Parts: sequence; structure tokens; C-alpha cells
Amino acid sequence: MLGRPEIRDMPTNSLEGRVALVTGSTTGLGFAVARAMGQAGARVVLNFAHNENRAATALEALTSIGIEATCVKASVIDETEVDRLCSEVETKFGPIDIAVFNATPDQPLKPIEEYDWAFYQSMLDFFVKSPYLVTRRILPHLKEQGWGRIINIGSEVFRRGVAPFSAYVAAKGAQTGWNRSMSGELAPFGITVNMVCPGWIPVERHDDDPQEAKDEYRALIPVDRWGVPEDVGGICAFLASDAASFITGQDVAVNGGMTVT
Repeated sequence: MLGRPEIRDMPTNSLEGRVALVTGSTTGLGFAVARAMGQAGARVVLNFAHNENRAATALEALTSIGIEATCVKASVIDETEVDRLCSEVETKFGPIDIAVFNATPDQPLKPIEEYDWAFYQSMLDFFVKSPYLVTRRILPHLKEQGWGRIINIGSEVFRRGVAPFSAYVAAKGAQTGWNRSMSGELAPFGITVNMVCPGWIPVERHDDDPQEAKDEYRALIPVDRWGVPEDVGGICAFLASDAASFITGQDVAVNGGMTVT
């Protein structure tokens, strides 16, 4: 005869007491992720590389709704800058517990003849080098406490093989491989590593995209609506929580069913 099932407390979605870094987070999807982390209780670190006015606006938007946040200007593809960024956060908030890699360069669609290797390398710098640098810098703390969350922002373009977009798609494929390998390496230490793969979710940088292209994509979405930044923020906050402690090495598509595999 089977015994009575053990009843356990449900794990929490709260991020109280955690410090969350979101790279490239003063606009678009990154800002939505940062806001979701803060609304779940984390102390949030915004990051940017260029636009100080936009950064100040983003920081004020978070603090005005009661989120404890700071903003650090740093290039996350430069090792010295990454070390400075993490040191500043440690001084203000303490060590980083959650890292979300969202920073990205421009993403032009071009045939391969119009790319040069320097552009390919820039994509790899943002989507492989940056996660590597930040993770390596914060890893001693994560291992010591036996808890950590690494979240890569990927893209549906890898699964869909979008063209002509080879540099971006190739780098996202490399990031996917890194995500999977690191998940196995870090799982014994209580550190999960997952990837969130949005579809085309229009944000500020898409304002000038051709309306015809937007209409064609929108017509294909099975859920029959555009995605919004909050769709990405919500899943990232969940993956960062204790409720997702048994989820690692996954690529989570956030695209309304555009890639069903």
C-alpha cells in the first residue's frame, strides 16, 4: 500500500535578498527584465554603455515605483570594465546572485558578402565573451553560497534559421551551446543556467522597421497577438526564483508558438 505523499512547502517566486544584474537594460526587453526582477523583490543593477540620459530615465522609472536599483555604465565585453562593474555593485548592494545577459550590438540583416569578420566577432563578443566574463567574475560567490542564476537572452532566430542574418544567428547558436554546457558544469553547485528566446517583440529600436515586415511576422504568430516586453520579464523573474530550482539547461521560447519543437 502506498503511503501518504509527503507534503512540502511550495518554493517561492520571491527574489527578496537577491542582487540581479541585467546587462543592456536601460531600454527595451532588458528594462522589462530588470523591472520584473525588482518587482519580485531583487535589488536591481541596470547596465548601459553609451546613453547616459536614457540610463537616468530608466533608473528613475524603477526607483519611482519602489524598486531598489542602481545603474552602472560599463562595457560588458571588456574584462577590466566587467571587473569594475561587479566591484561597484558589491560595494553598493553586495555580490551579484543573478545575471541576465541581454546586451547586444546592432543587428542588421545582410547577405554574407556584406559582412566582414570584424562584425561576426562583435556578435560573438556580446553573446559569448560577455556571458563568459561576467559569469567567471561572479562565480566564486555563487559557488560559495550554493545558489545562483545565469539567464541568457537568446532568440528564436537560431531555431528558425532566419536569413540573411548569418552573423547574429551563428552567435546566438554559440550562446546556446555555451548555455547548455555551463548548465551541466554548474548544476552541482546549485547554480542554474537557462536561456530565454524571444520572438520579434517590437521595442523602441524597431520603430523604423518596415511595416510590411511587421505585418508579415504578426500574421504568423499562433497566439494571435504581438509579444510584449513583460512576457520576457515574467519568465526571467520566474527562472531566477526558487520555484525554478529544478530547471536548468533549457531554451525557453517566448514567441507565441512560432517555434514548436
